[in-house]
Amino acid sequence: MRIPFTQVDAFAEAAFGGNPAAVMLLPRWLDDATLLAIAQENNLSETAFLVAADGQDADFELRWFTPGDEVEMCGHATLASGHVVLSSDMSRERVRFATRHAGVLAVVREGQGYSLSLPPRAPDPAPLPAVVAALGVAGVVETLLHPAGYAVVVVEDAARVRACVPDFAALAAVGRYVVILTGPGDAADDADVVSRVFVPAFAIDEDPVTGAAHAVLTPYWTARLGRDSFVAEQASARGGRLTCRWDGARVLLGGACVTVIEGSFLLG
Repeated sequence: MRIPFTQVDAFAEAAFGGNPAAVMLLPRWLDDATLLAIAQENNLSETAFLVAADGQDADFELRWFTPGDEVEMCGHATLASGHVVLSSDMSRERVRFATRHAGVLAVVREGQGYSLSLPPRAPDPAPLPAVVAALGVAGVVETLLHPAGYAVVVVEDAARVRACVPDFAALAAVGRYVVILTGPGDAADDADVVSRVFVPAFAIDEDPVTGAAHAVLTPYWTARLGRDSFVAEQASARGGRLTCRWDGARVLLGGACVTVIEGSFLLG
């Protein structure tokens, strides 16, 4: 079985930045064990699997797998999937993906890049002492949690975000969380908000750029900043920049994509 394979750097203006994702268009759904094995073989933060949809509400069905498990929502691999579909048909302006846990997600052309619409994941205040201890950070302003598994630690400044060196084993032992460390931006980033994202429970120590995390951060930071949009920098080694907007119902993330590999995955 020969599966079309495209590797895309998402939320990146040029190759080798942003977050790489594999996008694979399947003729039909394979069993979950095979999908996970393919994701492990790709060994990227996410592999996005697409199957043409039968209904009127979406163009494709979409699922995402890390090397460790399936995830309930992934922004960067959705943006990458939109890039692959829209790049193959320049007459299209929008593509819609039906997902199992996040509803229908749309990617549309916007300038030289794309806009991705995600459901909000607004977090609520909650104590997270084990997460804070595993991160080893000081200057914590507040901690928050969303029941879908997003744990947020807000610190005083961007320098504390950049300097964090987590105990990944301890962080994985806390539970199946997407751990988001965030603080206000500064002149070094020319961004309003800075973050890093750690997901060792899903076999990824640090995710380079995380769209789903900004579905959590956007409702929080727009309220704190007192405006409906901001520029975000994810301060991983690869780094990535997003525009984030909250329209009261959806989170709208903007960014560019770059295709870096095209080929076939051979499934024996």
